[in-house]
Amino acid sequence: MEACKIPDYQHLPPEALAIVKESRVIAMVGASPKPERPSHQVMKYLLEQGFEVIPINPGQKEILGQRCYPRLSELPPTKNIDTVIIFRRRDQVLPVVKEALGRGIKRIWMQEGIENEEAARLARAQGAKVVMNLCFKKVHLLGWKQSV
Repeated sequence: MEACKIPDYQHLPPEALAIVKESRVIAMVGASPKPERPSHQVMKYLLEQGFEVIPINPGQKEILGQRCYPRLSELPPTKNIDTVIIFRRRDQVLPVVKEALGRGIKRIWMQEGIENEEAARLARAQGAKVVMNLCFKKVHLLGWKQSV
């Protein structure tokens, strides 16, 4: 098993800042109803910041007052998603990325601790922007501070 690289928040990639800036409607795959989970904390923060966050979790009907969907493919076709944030194990990322690309989502964010080079190559080959192993919330906070 490969060790995860420690994220570098001192030198944020321009692509990460661009995705955060361009995103308003986010599908969060692996959203959790449990307040102690990072996905719950990130979702709560993003909702408080005015983002529309659509939780994706087959075991839930609703998270933080937002209707939950079992899979990206089950979102209504009228839902235009800017970005998908993935809170899944590395071995579960590729199917999520394929599903996102199938919906035309062109911004793929693998949350801190998650990297999948095969999924990233596939997404980039189809014109998507990809970020791996960074926290969307932390990048939003740092990007906001840098722009003030």
